[in-house]
Amino acid sequence: MTSAVIKRMFETKPGRSGLQVQNFPRSSESGNFPVQRVGRHLCRQMLHMPGSPESALYLALHVGRHSCRQIMSLLCACMAMLSLQAHALTYHAELEESQWYVSSSIFECSIVHDIPRYGQGIFYHEAGEDLIFYAQARNNPMKPGKAALVVEASEWKPGQVVQDLGFVPVVKQARAIDTNHQQATAMMYGLLDGMTPTFTRRAWYKNESIRLVLSSINFAPAYDQYLDCVASLLPVNFRQVERSRIHFKVDKAELTDDDRKRLDEVILYVNADSTVNLIYVDGHTDNSGRRIYNRRLSKARAEAVTEYLIRGGLDPERIQTRYHGERYPIVKNNSRANKAKNRRTTVRLVRGDGSATFENGEPQD
Repeated sequence: MTSAVIKRMFETKPGRSGLQVQNFPRSSESGNFPVQRVGRHLCRQMLHMPGSPESALYLALHVGRHSCRQIMSLLCACMAMLSLQAHALTYHAELEESQWYVSSSIFECSIVHDIPRYGQGIFYHEAGEDLIFYAQARNNPMKPGKAALVVEASEWKPGQVVQDLGFVPVVKQARAIDTNHQQATAMMYGLLDGMTPTFTRRAWYKNESIRLVLSSINFAPAYDQYLDCVASLLPVNFRQVERSRIHFKVDKAELTDDDRKRLDEVILYVNADSTVNLIYVDGHTDNSGRRIYNRRLSKARAEAVTEYLIRGGLDPERIQTRYHGERYPIVKNNSRANKAKNRRTTVRLVRGDGSATFENGEPQD
């Protein structure tokens, strides 16, 4: 690479296609370009074009020191990596076959994108949880490890700045890739802007890059349907209300406002989910009083919860109320804090026949 080529790169004006480094912030100490940042910036722009190999992206993110010679070495390495683009195997939907469709309910929302020869890319939003994205592969070609994730310009809309979203884990199973909430959200907004989220990882079967590309074509209408679905989601999911604990003050069986809010979530969910056919309510105490007194107190606590659930509209026939006194502590009664944990009523939702009501002879908290 000649000095003239490098000079032209540095003189490229912002807003034009190609490499953009004019007005790149200089070091306050020397007045020179910060080498590591310039090297990464240039290499990212060179490599985050359609067909960029994962190994080149890794180099762009992790190489760069503090000399002009090293910048030139980095740029030469980037140019060499570009020559590998022709060897990258890309999985994506062509313009005419790109489709997104929405699956919706009050329990979950998903936007699904079919990727020919690969499988599906799925944005998934469960009630009570954050949005995520995952890739479902029929036969995952990527090597387990970490794939580079970027949101890059579409072929039909070039010139946009690449957004680097870091790395995501790749595993050897059907659900091959999972992102976090922040990455999924950035991918979604990139698609709305006409860009293409792209995962790049080496193949497990030979030294070849695999690129998994999501098309933005027809995404916007599906996104509008997704927003309608999210607006109707329940505030909680089954896992979040499957087991609930209501704690009580010493010698008391009254519910607090926080207790009622928690039980309201249970009521809302059970009324919406017909697969929940049993509700176990178990009252407990610490070991402070006599056994007969504690049994009566645990009964009062369990009945306070059961009565609230019934007033909320739950079928009494689906509720089994039990009380155990101090018989089943969850921690030793050897401190005030531990005794407070044992003064409780538990609510457990069961799907199916509910035959497994006790574990090791004890009610399940």
